[in-house]
Amino acid sequence: MPAPRLRGTLHLPADKSIAHRALLFTAMGHGTATVAMHRPGADVRSTIAAIAALGALTTQSTGDDGALVLTIAGGGRSDSAALPGSDPVTLDCGNSGTLMRLLTGAATTRAGRTTLTGDASLSTRPMERVAVPLRAMGAKVTTSDGHAPVVVDGGAHLTATAHSLPVASAQVLGAIALAAVTADGNTTITTPGPTRDHTERLLTFLGAPVTREDHATTLTGPTGWECRDITVPADPSAAAFWLVTGAIHPDADITLADVGLNPTRTGIIRILERMGARIDVTPAGTVGPEPAGTLRVRSGPRLTAVDLTADDVADVIDELPVLAVAMAAASGTSTVRDAAELRVKESDRIALTVAGLRALGVDAEELPDGWRITGAPVRATPSATRAVVATAADHRIAMAFTVANLAGVGTTDCDVDDLACADVSYPGFLDDLGALT
Repeated sequence: MPAPRLRGTLHLPADKSIAHRALLFTAMGHGTATVAMHRPGADVRSTIAAIAALGALTTQSTGDDGALVLTIAGGGRSDSAALPGSDPVTLDCGNSGTLMRLLTGAATTRAGRTTLTGDASLSTRPMERVAVPLRAMGAKVTTSDGHAPVVVDGGAHLTATAHSLPVASAQVLGAIALAAVTADGNTTITTPGPTRDHTERLLTFLGAPVTREDHATTLTGPTGWECRDITVPADPSAAAFWLVTGAIHPDADITLADVGLNPTRTGIIRILERMGARIDVTPAGTVGPEPAGTLRVRSGPRLTAVDLTADDVADVIDELPVLAVAMAAASGTSTVRDAAELRVKESDRIALTVAGLRALGVDAEELPDGWRITGAPVRATPSATRAVVATAADHRIAMAFTVANLAGVGTTDCDVDDLACADVSYPGFLDDLGALT
């Protein structure tokens, strides 16, 4: 049911892309340091459990600002990064593809066997895309018909190699970079398009010799680093739900504090501004290796349609389901192309997004690599009917259609069949929704 008015300031959960890396890289470093973050979701809690199982996590506490503060003792030396331990270990990655792929690379630095498992959803996601380049370096990695469980027999001497990836994946790039810390010489990873640069920023912050030029990242090994305290900013992917809601709602004024402003993650802002959204960005400097600041979104004129292709999609791959909600409220017909990667996320996000919009009465067409959506004005009043939107336990689908309902998108109100799955990336999502209404 549409909310009549949205007002408030939100402090969002920690950026999970950065949190995964901060935890793993610290566990591979030399010495002891802290990683601080607000409201980690289930994916990040899987990473915390993994480094605890490896023996790297020493204490957990709550900071003065309410953040979770984790003290981590790394398993590496200043000249050679490594995850701690040599005994066989099985690590549960839960629902996190980022964790499983990064851990596959990081586990090559351990002397023992590391087995990586996940839930039913994660066990359907492609893992050979990470195993193949690691094997080319000499790593011993096996998958189960291309999927989890993934087994890494670490400690092999790896060879610095030039990689040309078939897909632009920051997860695969990060996995190769973590394995390359033990290889002699330059390992170069070239992607066919832009990727998030969290791995490069954090390794540079820690002092590792890594460079990025256009779509090529080079790391010189062997290398290690001294652990440093890291604070993780709020997640721009979580901010996306409120940016879209504020942009399409007729009476909204929403402020989002301490959000990460990495240029590879702010595509959601750029695209919404192209559609006519009123978004104010107030930078506040850097939080460790990452820029951060405050976002404010306010109601404005109705958004206009937009066409997104490969370069746009790379910047907003996780935000596309909620951008579809913005398209459903915009004037004209919007399209998304070159986004076939959405079909192998936690769910087939193309099929679910289009099916959900159709359930709301929106004119939406599924394309092989995206969708076509013709928008209509949002409603200010409840509908006489309610639809049920299937989420397949996908957190981003659940939250996208919850905010669609909040803003009055489509001809009918809706319920999502599983809102609890929002906890994967956004614990307290319903609390924040309640705070705004």
